[in-house]
Amino acid sequence: MKLNNFMKLLSTVGRWMATTLFCVSAIAFVWQGAFFSNTAAIADPAANSILVADAGDRVQEKASEDAGRAKSFIRDTADKVERTAYKNAERVDRTTDDNGSFVERKAKRDAARIEQRAEEDAARTEKAVDNTKNVVESTIDNIKDVFSN
Repeated sequence: MKLNNFMKLLSTVGRWMATTLFCVSAIAFVWQGAFFSNTAAIADPAANSILVADAGDRVQEKASEDAGRAKSFIRDTADKVERTAYKNAERVDRTTDDNGSFVERKAKRDAARIEQRAEEDAARTEKAVDNTKNVVESTIDNIKDVFSN
């Protein structure tokens, strides 16, 4: 049951990151359209590139900050899943009086498997967060390059 909740949580985080990427891309296109509709901005490309660079830097900082928060949340969730699995295995140990029964061995194997999968899922999700952050930063850099030329 707990692993299922963890998977739902990871799915939610993935959707959140995809939504963030979409919104940042939409904002970038809005910025580009706003600058082209302003004839004074076209006449002075130096001021234009300074504004884009400053706004782009702020968006990149925000993306890095949000990615750090998401990774912290993912790590906390994985730790909670692991602690819960360990507690459940300990409860089985106590109820079986540490006699090495089949149920006790199975509980320990299950706890180890849950901990391993939680670590793998957390690592995979953290990598996806990093990849999304890198795409956002790359997009912002490309936009800044377009306006600096």
